[in-house]
Amino acid sequence: MTQNRQWRLRRRPVGDISAGDLELVTEPVSVPGPGEILVRNVYLSLDPTNRIWMSDQEQYMPPVRIGDVMRGGTIGVVEVSNHPDFAVGDYVRPGIGGWQDYSIARSDGPFPARKLPAIAGLPLTSFMSALGSTGATAYFGLLKIGQPKAGETIVVSAAAGAVGQVVGQIGKILGCRVVGIAGSADKCRYVVDELGFDACIDYRTEDVAAALKKHCPNGIDVDFENVGGTIMDAVIANMNFKGRIALCGLISQYNAKDAVPGPYNFPLILMKRLKVEGFIVLDFAAQTGEFIAAMGPWVASGQVKDRVTVVEGLENAVQSLGLLFSGGNTGKLLVRIGAEKQ
Repeated sequence: MTQNRQWRLRRRPVGDISAGDLELVTEPVSVPGPGEILVRNVYLSLDPTNRIWMSDQEQYMPPVRIGDVMRGGTIGVVEVSNHPDFAVGDYVRPGIGGWQDYSIARSDGPFPARKLPAIAGLPLTSFMSALGSTGATAYFGLLKIGQPKAGETIVVSAAAGAVGQVVGQIGKILGCRVVGIAGSADKCRYVVDELGFDACIDYRTEDVAAALKKHCPNGIDVDFENVGGTIMDAVIANMNFKGRIALCGLISQYNAKDAVPGPYNFPLILMKRLKVEGFIVLDFAAQTGEFIAAMGPWVASGQVKDRVTVVEGLENAVQSLGLLFSGGNTGKLLVRIGAEKQ
Protein backbone atom coordinates (compact mmCIF):
# COMPACT_ATOMS: atom_id res chain seq x y z
CA MET A 1 0.00 0.00 0.00
CA THR A 2 1.28 3.46 -0.90
CA GLN A 3 2.37 5.47 2.12
CA ASN A 4 1.82 9.17 2.74
CA ARG A 5 4.36 11.20 4.71
CA GLN A 6 2.82 14.08 6.66
CA TRP A 7 4.13 16.85 8.89
CA ARG A 8 1.74 17.20 11.85
CA LEU A 9 1.69 20.03 14.37
CA ARG A 10 2.50 18.67 17.85
CA ARG A 11 2.77 21.92 19.84
CA ARG A 12 2.60 25.63 19.19
CA PRO A 13 6.03 27.22 18.68
CA VAL A 14 7.25 29.88 21.08
CA GLY A 15 9.52 32.22 19.15
CA ASP A 16 11.45 30.37 16.45
CA ILE A 17 10.20 26.93 15.43
CA SER A 18 12.13 24.24 17.30
CA ALA A 19 12.54 20.48 17.19
CA GLY A 20 9.39 18.73 18.35
CA ASP A 21 6.96 21.46 17.29
CA LEU A 22 6.12 19.37 14.22
CA GLU A 23 6.52 15.64 13.61
CA LEU A 24 6.95 13.74 10.35
CA VAL A 25 4.67 10.69 10.37
CA THR A 26 3.66 8.09 7.79
CA GLU A 27 0.25 6.57 7.15
CA PRO A 28 -1.50 4.85 4.23
CA VAL A 29 -2.72 7.10 1.41
CA SER A 30 -6.42 7.89 1.73
CA VAL A 31 -8.89 6.66 -0.90
CA PRO A 32 -10.82 9.43 -2.69
CA GLY A 33 -14.59 9.28 -2.35
CA PRO A 34 -17.32 10.33 -4.80
CA GLY A 35 -16.51 13.65 -6.45
CA GLU A 36 -12.97 13.66 -5.04
CA ILE A 37 -9.51 13.39 -6.54
CA LEU A 38 -6.23 12.05 -5.18
CA VAL A 39 -3.33 14.40 -5.87
CA ARG A 40 0.36 13.52 -5.65
CA ASN A 41 1.94 16.75 -4.51
CA VAL A 42 4.98 17.95 -6.46
CA TYR A 43 5.74 21.35 -4.91
CA LEU A 44 4.95 22.76 -1.47
CA SER A 45 4.90 26.51 -0.90
CA LEU A 46 6.68 27.83 2.19
CA ASP A 47 5.34 31.21 3.30
CA PRO A 48 5.57 33.49 6.34
CA THR A 49 1.89 32.84 6.97
CA ASN A 50 2.77 29.23 7.84
CA ARG A 51 4.21 30.56 11.09
CA ILE A 52 1.00 32.49 11.80
CA TRP A 53 -1.12 29.38 11.23
CA MET A 54 0.87 27.51 13.89
CA SER A 55 -0.01 30.11 16.55
CA ASP A 56 -3.16 30.30 18.64
CA GLN A 57 -3.86 33.96 17.86
CA GLU A 58 -6.50 35.97 16.09
CA GLN A 59 -5.92 35.54 12.35
CA TYR A 60 -7.71 35.33 9.03
CA MET A 61 -8.14 31.53 9.24
CA PRO A 62 -8.48 29.19 12.22
CA PRO A 63 -5.09 28.10 13.57
CA VAL A 64 -3.90 24.64 12.60
CA ARG A 65 -5.13 22.33 15.34
CA ILE A 66 -2.67 20.31 17.40
CA GLY A 67 -2.29 16.92 15.73
CA ASP A 68 -3.46 18.08 12.29
CA VAL A 69 -1.44 18.01 9.10
CA MET A 70 0.39 21.31 8.70
CA ARG A 71 -1.49 23.61 6.34
CA GLY A 72 0.24 24.70 3.13
CA GLY A 73 -0.33 25.38 -0.54
CA THR A 74 0.74 22.77 -3.07
CA ILE A 75 0.51 21.88 -6.72
CA GLY A 76 0.53 18.32 -7.96
CA VAL A 77 -0.63 15.64 -10.36
CA VAL A 78 -3.99 13.85 -10.30
CA GLU A 79 -3.39 10.16 -9.54
CA VAL A 80 -7.02 9.04 -9.13
CA SER A 81 -10.11 10.96 -10.24
CA ASN A 82 -13.73 10.49 -9.22
CA HIS A 83 -14.71 13.82 -10.77
CA PRO A 84 -15.58 14.40 -14.46
CA ASP A 85 -13.67 17.70 -14.64
CA PHE A 86 -10.32 16.16 -13.65
CA ALA A 87 -8.35 13.52 -15.52
CA VAL A 88 -5.47 11.41 -14.30
CA GLY A 89 -2.29 13.31 -15.14
CA ASP A 90 -3.78 16.81 -14.85
CA TYR A 91 -1.70 19.36 -13.00
CA VAL A 92 -3.84 20.93 -10.28
CA ARG A 93 -3.78 23.21 -7.28
CA PRO A 94 -5.62 21.02 -4.72
CA GLY A 95 -6.96 23.84 -2.57
CA ILE A 96 -4.61 23.73 0.43
CA GLY A 97 -2.88 20.42 -0.01
CA GLY A 98 -0.87 20.49 3.19
CA TRP A 99 2.64 19.40 4.11
CA GLN A 100 2.29 15.86 2.78
CA ASP A 101 2.98 13.63 -0.21
CA TYR A 102 -0.68 13.11 -1.18
CA SER A 103 -3.85 15.15 -0.78
CA ILE A 104 -7.55 14.48 -1.25
CA ALA A 105 -9.28 17.40 -2.98
CA ARG A 106 -12.71 18.47 -4.22
CA SER A 107 -13.97 21.06 -6.70
CA ASP A 108 -16.25 22.70 -4.13
CA GLY A 109 -15.88 24.08 -0.63
CA PRO A 110 -13.85 27.07 0.59
CA PHE A 111 -10.60 25.91 -1.07
CA PRO A 112 -11.60 24.05 -4.24
CA ALA A 113 -9.19 22.19 -6.49
CA ARG A 114 -8.43 23.96 -9.77
CA LYS A 115 -6.61 22.81 -12.90
CA LEU A 116 -3.60 24.92 -13.77
CA PRO A 117 -4.09 27.16 -16.82
CA ALA A 118 -2.36 26.13 -20.03
CA ILE A 119 0.40 28.68 -20.68
CA ALA A 120 3.06 27.24 -22.97
CA GLY A 121 6.72 27.43 -22.11
CA LEU A 122 6.44 28.24 -18.40
CA PRO A 123 8.06 26.08 -15.72
CA LEU A 124 5.71 24.49 -13.23
CA THR A 125 7.28 26.57 -10.47
CA SER A 126 5.84 29.77 -11.99
CA PHE A 127 2.39 28.58 -10.93
CA MET A 128 3.61 28.71 -7.32
CA SER A 129 5.30 32.08 -7.79
CA ALA A 130 4.42 34.87 -10.22
CA LEU A 131 1.29 33.01 -11.38
CA GLY A 132 0.48 31.63 -7.94
CA SER A 133 -0.79 33.09 -4.71
CA THR A 134 2.30 35.27 -4.17
CA GLY A 135 1.93 36.80 -7.62
CA ALA A 136 -1.75 37.40 -6.95
CA THR A 137 -0.86 38.99 -3.61
CA ALA A 138 1.49 41.38 -5.39
CA TYR A 139 -1.00 42.16 -8.16
CA PHE A 140 -4.07 42.83 -6.03
CA GLY A 141 -2.23 44.50 -3.16
CA LEU A 142 -0.49 46.97 -5.42
CA LEU A 143 -3.31 47.70 -7.88
CA LYS A 144 -6.37 47.54 -5.61
CA ILE A 145 -4.89 48.86 -2.35
CA GLY A 146 -1.87 50.92 -3.40
CA GLN A 147 -3.52 52.28 -6.57
CA PRO A 148 -0.28 53.72 -8.00
CA LYS A 149 -0.28 56.26 -10.80
CA ALA A 150 2.40 56.70 -13.46
CA GLY A 151 5.20 58.88 -12.16
CA GLU A 152 4.61 58.07 -8.48
CA THR A 153 7.19 56.46 -6.20
CA ILE A 154 6.63 52.98 -4.75
CA VAL A 155 8.70 51.47 -1.95
CA VAL A 156 8.73 47.69 -1.52
CA SER A 157 10.12 46.02 1.61
CA ALA A 158 11.38 42.43 1.34
CA ALA A 159 11.91 43.38 -2.29
CA ALA A 160 13.76 40.18 -3.21
CA GLY A 161 11.10 37.95 -1.68
CA ALA A 162 8.33 36.03 -3.39
CA VAL A 163 5.83 38.90 -3.31
CA GLY A 164 8.20 41.86 -3.40
CA GLN A 165 9.98 40.79 -6.57
CA VAL A 166 6.65 40.83 -8.46
CA VAL A 167 5.37 44.06 -6.91
CA GLY A 168 8.35 46.04 -8.16
CA GLN A 169 8.08 44.76 -11.71
CA ILE A 170 4.38 45.58 -11.91
CA GLY A 171 5.23 49.05 -10.62
CA LYS A 172 7.70 49.55 -13.45
CA ILE A 173 5.16 48.34 -16.01
CA LEU A 174 2.80 51.01 -14.66
CA GLY A 175 5.43 53.72 -15.14
CA CYS A 176 6.38 54.28 -11.50
CA ARG A 177 9.68 54.81 -9.75
CA VAL A 178 10.33 51.71 -7.62
CA VAL A 179 12.71 51.52 -4.67
CA GLY A 180 13.25 48.22 -2.90
CA ILE A 181 14.50 47.34 0.57
CA ALA A 182 16.32 44.01 0.94
CA GLY A 183 18.76 42.24 3.26
CA SER A 184 22.01 41.93 1.31
CA ALA A 185 24.06 43.52 -1.46
CA ASP A 186 23.41 40.49 -3.68
CA LYS A 187 19.65 40.82 -3.24
CA CYS A 188 19.81 44.52 -4.01
CA ARG A 189 21.80 43.83 -7.18
CA TYR A 190 19.23 41.21 -8.17
CA VAL A 191 16.20 43.52 -7.90
CA VAL A 192 17.97 46.41 -9.66
CA ASP A 193 19.99 44.62 -12.35
CA GLU A 194 17.61 41.75 -13.16
CA LEU A 195 14.17 43.02 -12.19
CA GLY A 196 14.57 46.68 -13.15
CA PHE A 197 13.96 48.43 -9.81
CA ASP A 198 15.31 51.99 -9.83
CA ALA A 199 17.21 51.51 -6.56
CA CYS A 200 17.46 49.15 -3.60
CA ILE A 201 18.49 49.76 0.02
CA ASP A 202 20.42 47.14 2.01
CA TYR A 203 18.82 47.50 5.44
CA ARG A 204 21.63 45.52 7.08
CA THR A 205 24.35 48.02 6.11
CA GLU A 206 22.53 51.30 5.36
CA ASP A 207 20.58 53.87 7.33
CA VAL A 208 17.17 53.10 5.82
CA ALA A 209 15.56 56.46 6.62
CA ALA A 210 18.49 58.41 5.13
CA ALA A 211 18.67 56.15 2.08
CA LEU A 212 14.94 56.61 1.46
CA LYS A 213 15.42 60.38 1.41
CA LYS A 214 18.19 59.91 -1.14
CA HIS A 215 16.41 57.46 -3.45
CA CYS A 216 12.92 58.96 -3.08
CA PRO A 217 13.63 62.69 -3.60
CA ASN A 218 9.95 63.35 -4.29
CA GLY A 219 8.78 61.35 -1.29
CA ILE A 220 6.92 58.04 -1.22
CA ASP A 221 3.40 57.68 -2.61
CA VAL A 222 2.86 53.93 -2.12
CA ASP A 223 4.41 51.58 0.43
CA PHE A 224 3.98 47.86 -0.20
CA GLU A 225 4.75 46.69 3.32
CA ASN A 226 5.96 43.15 3.98
CA VAL A 227 8.19 43.64 7.02
CA GLY A 228 6.85 46.11 9.60
CA GLY A 229 8.92 47.25 12.57
CA THR A 230 11.68 49.84 12.19
CA ILE A 231 11.65 49.59 8.40
CA MET A 232 7.97 50.51 8.24
CA ASP A 233 8.66 53.43 10.60
CA ALA A 234 11.37 54.72 8.27
CA VAL A 235 9.01 54.49 5.30
CA ILE A 236 6.16 56.29 7.11
CA ALA A 237 8.55 59.15 7.91
CA ASN A 238 9.10 59.65 4.17
CA MET A 239 5.52 59.19 2.95
CA ASN A 240 3.79 61.93 0.98
CA PHE A 241 0.51 63.57 1.92
CA LYS A 242 -2.33 61.09 1.28
CA GLY A 243 0.10 58.26 0.57
CA ARG A 244 -1.17 54.67 0.57
CA ILE A 245 0.24 51.71 2.51
CA ALA A 246 -0.73 48.23 1.32
CA LEU A 247 -0.09 46.19 4.47
CA CYS A 248 0.70 42.70 3.23
CA GLY A 249 2.88 41.30 6.00
CA LEU A 250 4.82 41.96 9.20
CA ILE A 251 7.48 39.29 8.84
CA SER A 252 9.84 40.96 11.32
CA GLN A 253 7.34 40.19 14.10
CA TYR A 254 6.10 36.66 13.45
CA ASN A 255 8.62 34.94 15.73
CA ALA A 256 8.39 37.52 18.53
CA LYS A 257 7.88 36.05 22.00
CA ASP A 258 6.50 39.25 23.55
CA ALA A 259 4.00 41.90 22.46
CA VAL A 260 5.33 44.08 19.65
CA PRO A 261 4.58 47.83 19.72
CA GLY A 262 2.90 49.44 16.74
CA PRO A 263 4.69 51.93 14.47
CA TYR A 264 6.47 54.59 16.51
CA ASN A 265 5.63 57.02 13.70
CA PHE A 266 1.91 56.29 14.05
CA PRO A 267 1.02 60.02 14.56
CA LEU A 268 2.23 60.70 11.01
CA ILE A 269 -0.61 58.53 9.68
CA LEU A 270 -2.91 61.25 10.98
CA MET A 271 -0.78 64.25 10.07
CA LYS A 272 -0.13 63.06 6.51
CA ARG A 273 -3.66 61.60 6.07
CA LEU A 274 -2.18 58.25 5.08
CA LYS A 275 -4.36 55.34 4.04
CA VAL A 276 -3.25 52.07 5.65
CA GLU A 277 -5.12 48.95 4.57
CA GLY A 278 -4.34 45.39 5.47
CA PHE A 279 -5.31 42.67 3.04
CA ILE A 280 -5.11 38.94 2.42
CA VAL A 281 -5.01 37.50 -1.09
CA LEU A 282 -8.16 35.48 -0.29
CA ASP A 283 -10.04 38.80 -0.29
CA PHE A 284 -9.69 38.80 -4.07
CA ALA A 285 -10.41 35.13 -4.82
CA ALA A 286 -13.40 36.03 -7.00
CA GLN A 287 -11.10 38.11 -9.23
CA THR A 288 -8.59 35.36 -10.02
CA GLY A 289 -9.54 35.47 -13.71
CA GLU A 290 -8.48 39.12 -13.93
CA PHE A 291 -5.13 38.28 -12.36
CA ILE A 292 -4.38 35.39 -14.72
CA ALA A 293 -5.45 37.45 -17.77
CA ALA A 294 -3.01 40.23 -16.84
CA MET A 295 -0.13 38.30 -15.30
CA GLY A 296 -0.07 35.40 -17.77
CA PRO A 297 1.08 37.51 -20.74
CA TRP A 298 3.53 39.49 -18.55
CA VAL A 299 5.21 36.29 -17.37
CA ALA A 300 5.09 34.57 -20.77
CA SER A 301 6.69 37.60 -22.46
CA GLY A 302 9.36 38.05 -19.80
CA GLN A 303 8.05 41.42 -18.61
CA VAL A 304 7.67 39.84 -15.18
CA LYS A 305 10.41 37.49 -14.04
CA ASP A 306 10.50 35.37 -10.94
CA ARG A 307 13.21 33.54 -9.08
CA VAL A 308 12.54 30.51 -6.94
CA THR A 309 14.59 28.79 -4.24
CA VAL A 310 13.82 25.07 -4.32
CA VAL A 311 14.60 22.80 -1.37
CA GLU A 312 14.65 19.08 -2.11
CA GLY A 313 12.54 16.74 0.01
CA LEU A 314 9.47 17.00 2.22
CA GLU A 315 11.63 15.92 5.15
CA ASN A 316 13.44 19.29 4.93
CA ALA A 317 10.31 21.48 5.05
CA VAL A 318 10.48 22.48 8.72
CA GLN A 319 14.13 23.52 8.78
CA SER A 320 13.71 25.32 5.45
CA LEU A 321 10.85 27.50 6.71
CA GLY A 322 13.40 29.38 8.81
CA LEU A 323 15.04 30.70 5.64
CA LEU A 324 12.11 33.12 5.29
CA PHE A 325 12.95 34.76 8.61
CA SER A 326 16.74 34.73 8.29
CA GLY A 327 16.76 36.07 4.72
CA GLY A 328 18.32 32.86 3.42
CA ASN A 329 16.19 32.62 0.28
CA THR A 330 15.73 34.80 -2.77
CA GLY A 331 12.36 34.89 -4.49
CA LYS A 332 9.76 32.22 -3.88
CA LEU A 333 10.66 29.41 -1.45
CA LEU A 334 9.44 25.95 -2.47
CA VAL A 335 9.95 22.37 -1.38
CA ARG A 336 10.07 19.76 -4.14
CA ILE A 337 8.10 16.85 -2.70
CA GLY A 338 8.08 14.60 -5.75
CA ALA A 339 8.92 14.39 -9.43
CA GLU A 340 7.03 16.25 -12.14
CA LYS A 341 5.15 14.01 -14.56
CA GLN A 342 7.07 12.71 -17.55
